[in-house]
Amino acid sequence: MGDYSPLAMLVVDPFADQLLAANPSACALLRIDEARPLTTPFSHRLSASLSLWVSFTDEALVQKAAWSDDLVILDMCRQPYRVEVYAQRIDVSEQLLLTLIDRNKAEQRRAQAELGRQHRQGEVGWQRVEQVFERIEKQNQLILGAAGEGIYGLDAEGKTTFVNPAAERILGWSTDDMVGHDAHLMFHHAHADGSHFPVQQCPIHAAFSDGQVHHVDNEVFWHKNGEAIPVEYTSTPIFEMGRLVGAVVLFRDIRERKRAEQQLRDALAEVESLKQRLELENEYLQEEIKAELNHHDIVGNSPAVAKLIKQIEMVAPTSANVLISGESGTGKELIARAIHAGGMRSDRPLIRVNCAAIPRDLFESEFFGHVKGAFTGAIQDRPGRFELAHGGTLFLDEVGEIPLELQSKLLRVLQDQQFERVGENRTREVDVRVIAATNRELREMINLGRFREDLYFRLNVFPVDSVPLRQRIEDVPLLARHFLQRACLKFNKPGVRIPPAQLEILQRYAWPGNIRELENIIERQVIVTQDRRLVFDDLLLGEPSRSPDTFAEASPAHHSEQHGAQAVLTEHTLSQRQRESTIAALKQAGGKVSGAGGAAELLGIKPTTLTSRLNKWGIDARKFRHHKPHLSPTHDTLD
Repeated sequence: MGDYSPLAMLVVDPFADQLLAANPSACALLRIDEARPLTTPFSHRLSASLSLWVSFTDEALVQKAAWSDDLVILDMCRQPYRVEVYAQRIDVSEQLLLTLIDRNKAEQRRAQAELGRQHRQGEVGWQRVEQVFERIEKQNQLILGAAGEGIYGLDAEGKTTFVNPAAERILGWSTDDMVGHDAHLMFHHAHADGSHFPVQQCPIHAAFSDGQVHHVDNEVFWHKNGEAIPVEYTSTPIFEMGRLVGAVVLFRDIRERKRAEQQLRDALAEVESLKQRLELENEYLQEEIKAELNHHDIVGNSPAVAKLIKQIEMVAPTSANVLISGESGTGKELIARAIHAGGMRSDRPLIRVNCAAIPRDLFESEFFGHVKGAFTGAIQDRPGRFELAHGGTLFLDEVGEIPLELQSKLLRVLQDQQFERVGENRTREVDVRVIAATNRELREMINLGRFREDLYFRLNVFPVDSVPLRQRIEDVPLLARHFLQRACLKFNKPGVRIPPAQLEILQRYAWPGNIRELENIIERQVIVTQDRRLVFDDLLLGEPSRSPDTFAEASPAHHSEQHGAQAVLTEHTLSQRQRESTIAALKQAGGKVSGAGGAAELLGIKPTTLTSRLNKWGIDARKFRHHKPHLSPTHDTLD
């Protein structure tokens, strides 16, 4: 079917709405892959002219032939083409043979043919064309010479007719080099990336067929020395006696403008980067403010706390790295904040990194940042924690969780204060003080090959031990008061108190969860209390009975051994201890059960509950009235 025809030819079944065959010219026009026949309905290629297609095919089937120049057909890339269509019915079948002609190309060919005819007939001869450009050049000689923009003329074949001095200066070609030669081939032959620029796509040459003014501001002309010169240009068609004879092109060298635009883009990118950094810093600071409200002071007056405060005062003013070791919940982050606040970097942020919460494959990006496209999901540049902490302090919590393969990069930052973002070759410098914290035995990890010894020594310039609460049990009253005040504010429950007997329970407990456990327990009791008195009777269930002094003197290992040996108490023993405590409270209260200073208040229970227990045990509270009530100084109620 017309395999050698230059015209695009199709066979279509209008009732089945299918394209049955297409010759090579049609495949080229509509970008059809000959090896993969069309399966979609042919009407999908007709854009908005579907209604015209219906009437056109009806005419062709009835009249056996039809012609139209109103149809628009889409190629496989959905690009529209205005076409002339000649349709012929194939014998008696309901199939149509279509011949397509691209109207735009047909009009260009007709215009060129008409121009050729006119040239041959002498209506606009070559001599006259030359005279047209000579006249333009002569009449505008002063303007052409003084203009800072490059100006040159082209005839209808694209050959240069005249050039002004600015064009010579910008392009490096002389007038003799350019006049009479194809300007496109000489200095407009390639795009900025070096790829070929077909003359058929050139907006300057488009003026020869459509007679329109074309303005372009994102192309390049090529200097004689091979340098690409960014330009903006306007191509204006020239008519003589109503006939298009060429064009005049005015262009500007916009290298300086491009440089200024690039500098502006770089500046804006830097501003955006700084803005992003400040936003991230602000997010971290807001999180820290919320998390650490009223946590700026270390509470306690025990010897362990006094030693800790002295260590902080010594190391804070320096820039030394600090390693804080201690059990979970002992306030390692609070110590880090105190060190930062007491140093010269206190006006810059303290950026916290919880190393235990970062996915293994995101450690490097989290620490050092990444550039756009560095990995899947990296949709924009992002600074890491080291950049955010520049000039300030980076707190590496749970530092023992850092993967071994990243430890060498972390060591380099600590040694050289240099790093690279993920996906970037640029080395960045940073000024950061590092405070690390761990609840793991790093020495043991070094022996097992899971932590670098050189990194350990780099972090452990000044070691600080965070003492567990069981070794500073005398601080429990102060801590309890501190957490009680905070909880009352937090949950809007003013006036909640801890009875003296309940305070004793707090001091007898071993606190395996340390200060964090104490804070959580007090908050929980403030939430559930109904009579504004906190009760911790259940705290010692399964715990050994110990005095505060015993806890203060016992080592962690000794305590753990004792705790394991006496962890279980029988129900009878618990009931007996409760009875003894109740009798002691009655003696102290002088037989008074309820009211201020009564046994129920001392025990932290309701008077009705105490009365029920006394009836159960057969105890008469009146027998204790001869005892004079007194309160020891250590039993003051916390309020």
